Amino acid sequence: MPTVSLNKNEFERLVGKRFPLEKLKERISMLGTDLENIEGDTINVEVFPDRPDMLSEQGFARAFSSFIGIKKGLREYKAKPSSYNVQVDSSVSSVRPYTACCVVKGLSLSSERLREIIQIQEKLHVTYGRNRKKVAIGIYPLDMISWPVNFAGRKPKDIVFRPLDATKELSADGILSLHPAGLEYGHLLSGLSRYPVFVDSKKSILSMPPIINSEDVGRVSEGTKDIFVECSGFDFDVLSLCLNIIATAFIDMGGSVYEVTVHYDKKRVVTPEFAVKKMPVDIYYINRVLGLSLKEKDVKSLLERMGFSYSGGKALIPCYRGDILHQIDIVEDIAIAYGYENFSPSLPPVSTIGGEDAVSLFEQQLGYLLAGFGILEVCSYHLGSKELYTKKVGLSEPVISVGNSFNSEYNVLRNRLLANILSVLSSNKHYEYPQRLFEIGRVFTRSKSSETGILESLHLCVAISHARATYTEVRQILDFIFYSIGLSHNVVDVESNMFISGRAGSVKCKGKNVGIIGEVHPKVLTSFGIEMPTCSFEIDVSEIFSILKK
Repeated sequence: MPTVSLNKNEFERLVGKRFPLEKLKERISMLGTDLENIEGDTINVEVFPDRPDMLSEQGFARAFSSFIGIKKGLREYKAKPSSYNVQVDSSVSSVRPYTACCVVKGLSLSSERLREIIQIQEKLHVTYGRNRKKVAIGIYPLDMISWPVNFAGRKPKDIVFRPLDATKELSADGILSLHPAGLEYGHLLSGLSRYPVFVDSKKSILSMPPIINSEDVGRVSEGTKDIFVECSGFDFDVLSLCLNIIATAFIDMGGSVYEVTVHYDKKRVVTPEFAVKKMPVDIYYINRVLGLSLKEKDVKSLLERMGFSYSGGKALIPCYRGDILHQIDIVEDIAIAYGYENFSPSLPPVSTIGGEDAVSLFEQQLGYLLAGFGILEVCSYHLGSKELYTKKVGLSEPVISVGNSFNSEYNVLRNRLLANILSVLSSNKHYEYPQRLFEIGRVFTRSKSSETGILESLHLCVAISHARATYTEVRQILDFIFYSIGLSHNVVDVESNMFISGRAGSVKCKGKNVGIIGEVHPKVLTSFGIEMPTCSFEIDVSEIFSILKK
């Protein structure tokens, strides 16, 4: 979990009340965060990853003041209209295709304010932005920019500017090989033919995200009053939420936020979008989960203590809360507001004899076998994008969509594990090879025989990636697994767009298809940006276990 250092005096000013030290420690810990210590004028606290809005004095104080009942209820924010425009060029479509922006005026940036801004920027980079891979944030002095701004992809040889803290201009490749930020984050641009840049109307380069700002037009310093803020990345909804977190913090600092119109090829979007979301609240469900007997007025009061509002049976969710995806998230916040210390522990009125699930034991044994080969286990999300499970792996199989998804990156249930493991390999290609990974996890397919219409199966996927990875290497692991569990099997040639023709096979056991094996097709590897040969197999553990039982 990220640890933030908060200025105690600024925190208490924003909250609107000073507390005795012990009371402050006790209340902060009950908010659902982990207080490390309070030393002098500094509060050091760990913030859970699902609450990036609390990674600043402003966001933390906002949540705390609601929690203790000083400034309860929904806080609505407004952005003022403006004529600022950012043009997104089609050349960034395969590089870093989206941006969300705003302008903030009326700030008074002291050295302490600069520290606060740098902290929230870097903490969001590390956590919500996945070390700048998912989101990169740029902040610039407004008076140095000539509008409109262009967001475009350029060939590395055409990018030359002076990065922050440099004494001279460097080329793009020079920044990646010589500048500290380039050395740390250069792998995010590795293998790209074009790099993204923000450029103003005078052709001055503002930054090369996700690496570094320009020293000449991209340094914010003491005395700066007006700033331009941009978030760039691969999912507009993610960027929009990140911008809201930053922009609302700037408003709480006393600034005024102005809209920026972002122009794409076929549409335009006005950011930031501070709209309030609504979610139905089922009081019966809340009471059943928590074991309470709350009335509607109680739910309303508890929601207000967590920064929500309640009206017409719905919770009104502030624009900076991206963690409210399901009613259970509302239940969690109500539990925090009610106070975990106020729950009475009780034993359930049943008596059972516990034991490990047989399938889980089988899964555990498979994990031990693979660990013996020196293969590392990974654990990926059950959710992903439709493109990941179809286009990127060269398939057109149907996938199960999630209703009311809040994020286009996680809007379908996975139907195989290989796509997820290839994504992990893609994210770690800057580490040494060989790379050998496995995952045992659930996949989801449609089934008329299932009560819900969806069949959950446990799968095992192994992938090996290095310069000399071959079908034979991964086949040996497959054969050893079946030998170890005492089942015979065979592999029949098969054609699949995921694998190289003539180097793929269907795994059969007792006459049933239980998996697929092969060398991953170069087109699939290219779609994931993987540069090494990769071989893999994926087998249906649930089906194999049912065969074993028989």
